[in-house]
Amino acid sequence: MNKYPKIGIRPTIDGRQGGIRESLEEKTMNLAKAVADLISSNLRNGDGSPVECVISDTTIGRVAEAAACAAKFEREGVGSTITVTSCWCYGSETMDMNPWPKAVWGFNGTERPGAVYLAAVLAAHSQKGLPAFGIYGHDVQDLQDNTIPEDVAEKILRFARSAQAVATMRGKSYLSMGSVCMGIAGSIVSTDFFEDYLGMRCESIDLTEFIRRMELGIYDHEEYAKAMAWTEKYCKPREAADRNRPEKAKTREEKDQDWEFVVKMTLIARDLMTGNSKLREMGFQEEALGHNAIAGGFQGQRQWTDFYPNGDFTEALMNTSFDWNGIREAYVLATENDACNGIAMLFGHLLTNRGQQFSDVRTYWSPEAVRRVTGKELTGIAKNGIIHLINSGATTLDATGQATDANGNPEMKQPWDLTQEDVEKCLANTNWCPANRDYFRGGGFSSNFLTKGGMPVTMSRLNLVKGLGPVLQIAEGWTAELDPEVHRTLDERTDPTWPTTWFVPRLMPERDAFKDVYSVMNNWGANHGALTYGHIGKDLITLASMLRIPVCMHNIADVDVFRPSAWNAFGMDKEGSDYRACSTYGPLYKK
Repeated sequence: MNKYPKIGIRPTIDGRQGGIRESLEEKTMNLAKAVADLISSNLRNGDGSPVECVISDTTIGRVAEAAACAAKFEREGVGSTITVTSCWCYGSETMDMNPWPKAVWGFNGTERPGAVYLAAVLAAHSQKGLPAFGIYGHDVQDLQDNTIPEDVAEKILRFARSAQAVATMRGKSYLSMGSVCMGIAGSIVSTDFFEDYLGMRCESIDLTEFIRRMELGIYDHEEYAKAMAWTEKYCKPREAADRNRPEKAKTREEKDQDWEFVVKMTLIARDLMTGNSKLREMGFQEEALGHNAIAGGFQGQRQWTDFYPNGDFTEALMNTSFDWNGIREAYVLATENDACNGIAMLFGHLLTNRGQQFSDVRTYWSPEAVRRVTGKELTGIAKNGIIHLINSGATTLDATGQATDANGNPEMKQPWDLTQEDVEKCLANTNWCPANRDYFRGGGFSSNFLTKGGMPVTMSRLNLVKGLGPVLQIAEGWTAELDPEVHRTLDERTDPTWPTTWFVPRLMPERDAFKDVYSVMNNWGANHGALTYGHIGKDLITLASMLRIPVCMHNIADVDVFRPSAWNAFGMDKEGSDYRACSTYGPLYKK
């Protein structure tokens, strides 16, 4: 699971020897080295390691050198490529013929026609049905200048970030723990989608596997003792008052047993996804393997939660960037086995390396409705209305917003930037509410917190449409801080035992789906959404185009849309060209 793909850098060159090629060798290779350094200095894999680049052993002037480069990249585990050049090259002889994500940077200089090669080879990619991203700097550079302009660097990094996500997913699994939850369509897992679009396989286990492992002791008992000690220190003291009716409330003894149960659930869910070598030492060879899952979902309701404690604690802790073992990369575990939302979470996680928030897109509150219910006005960024994001206490604790940047602003950090102080503040601002036993008859504990306002965030969702296939929705915006009385009144109208995030999307009056906050809610394609820290809509659009998934709703400026150059041939309207190109090329892994 920790063997990450690499990005191949292909320095192409004019193959004519006797004066031309020799004069360009150093320049071309220096550009390749600059691109590799840019990527490795700015992008990290989920474990914090720099994204590794592999440069061709030689510049590529003819097809034999292109073939040698391809062979090296296959040995090295390359999953995408960037071709760089400062001059004219023989396009069809030097181009990358692999079907993986690819980009070409043609140096904008006048001494040698790098831009001419860029145009020619992009035409070749389009003619051969191998879409490539074209990168062309806005301003002319001098031939001896090996720096990467800011606009070029931004596109290289956006391509690399998305391409690395595509390559990291390939060959991994989505693990369904249980099956369809309460008729939610997103939990009807489409194996065709995972295989054809993402290059992933779908694995599944019956939820009785949790009980089998608990009863037979198939978990790390030393880690369980450590996990319980941590839970006793940080979670049980934050247990909130029981809001259940007296006849439904569990006894203290039963609640203590539930704590033990949900901690074991968390250990087992993780082991099911990624395996655990400790189980091999205990004699459980098969269980030690795991399912090679980069993402998963827990069915929960109702087959499980009508009888056993719910999965809220497990889902919350796994989606968080820390647990009893310290600070670590967050897992991706979708509530209610909503695989469509789980994939949106996975996209956000791979692009940012941050914990992802799973929520119901529960309620649009208009300013008028808030005034009627609370007697108060919405103010600040919330003045035009808000969307209440809330679900059954199963979202990342990073979403408390209690971690802060150098200026004291709330942030959901990458794990290598988290401090123990951040961790303890997130835990100290999370309550654990005895589960609402009208919903969860088996009990358990739901996390409860209020997300701090002022964080830039992006909400996304993947939907499957019969006859069309997958589509992606994107809404950039911010978390909002409400008057405490307004929050309390609105929160009490739903389930106050769950975590709340007040979300305000960025409006774009010229787009119907973003003309007001109501329209965003009204056009959202499902009951769930994945929330990611930061404004990453541009990256999501680029990633979706690599996977041939059209974007049906977004509030990103057209100038920031970066897709393969072939998309330009499918019409002048960007939304329509996206649909037509994705339909023409089809899923990335379609056989």
